Amino acid sequence: MSINRVNISGNLTRDPELRATQGGMQVLGFGVAVNDRRRNQQTGEWEDYPNFVDCTMFGNRAESMGRILHKGMKVAIEGKLRYSSWDKDGQRRSKLEVIVDEIELMSQKQGQQAPQGYQQQYAPQPAPQAAPQQWNAQQGYQQAPAQYAPQPAPQAAPQQAPMPPAQESLYDGDIPF
Repeated sequence: MSINRVNISGNLTRDPELRATQGGMQVLGFGVAVNDRRRNQQTGEWEDYPNFVDCTMFGNRAESMGRILHKGMKVAIEGKLRYSSWDKDGQRRSKLEVIVDEIELMSQKQGQQAPQGYQQQYAPQPAPQAAPQQWNAQQGYQQAPAQYAPQPAPQAAPQQAPMPPAQESLYDGDIPF
């Protein structure tokens, strides 16, 4: 068995290029710059070294993302690697690219908002809160009493009450040091 999964985050190096195959499949191509930090042996300082990764997306999502993505945007991508090779002008060429399965926008151009359709269609929605249920051996699952309903999170972390002296001595003997 082999695993072919890639997770990267970085900035788009160019505006995406949307094209279509002869069969009508939409293909979106773009590049992402991913920085790698290395220590400079001569100066001892940490420096960023960019890696440029070609990414490809297919189908209806490619078409819609082509309208949203722009050079400089920060994105997170999950996908798989694909190796391609071909002959051009008598020379053998090859490349390794990421086939995008999932993409998340991490920033937008300054002063730009996501298109209205994107906000409605792709923006994460809060998960609906299901009412808690309680198991009863005779009647199965039932609605839990109101005291077990979800409560809003407390604003400040509760303070731990000091242990009563009787319990303190109980635990002191258990500590091996």
